[in-house]
Amino acid sequence: MKYYTFYISPVGKIMIAGDGDYITGLWIENQKYYAAGIDKNAQYSPNLNLFQCAGCWLDKYFSGVAMDNYDIPIHPAGSDFQRWVWQILRTVPYGRTITYGTIANELTKETGRAASPRAVGGAVGRNPISIIIPCHRVIGANKALTGYAGGLDVKSKLLGLENIKL
Repeated sequence: MKYYTFYISPVGKIMIAGDGDYITGLWIENQKYYAAGIDKNAQYSPNLNLFQCAGCWLDKYFSGVAMDNYDIPIHPAGSDFQRWVWQILRTVPYGRTITYGTIANELTKETGRAASPRAVGGAVGRNPISIIIPCHRVIGANKALTGYAGGLDVKSKLLGLENIKL
């Protein structure tokens, strides 16, 4: 069975989706790819334990607590390449950033196949579990604030919450 709920945050209304065991999606309202892949028969279920845990995690995150402990079970659907990128994103500590080029270099070392910053950008933009998989921490070369599916204003707010100054 598939489920969803909503969370009201300082950056807007968030939809959270899951299968009962794992978070499978977390999107900020109006972001590109909002609710991408969610089952149209998903049931609204705000009291699901999984969603309560995600809500507590988000409460702490938005109150300024460094949330590097990823104890929320997630299962993002995507290609192998996308999942590799998203796994690297999960290693970026709260309050820190990483560039698309650095991720591409890490992937090239890890997989033995050349990865381009542009391909990494495509995978970052398709991250189905925003904030928990911290795609907002990815910046361009020379600390440039670059694209974010939720909008640059939201990205800027999230970085500011983590006291990241560009």
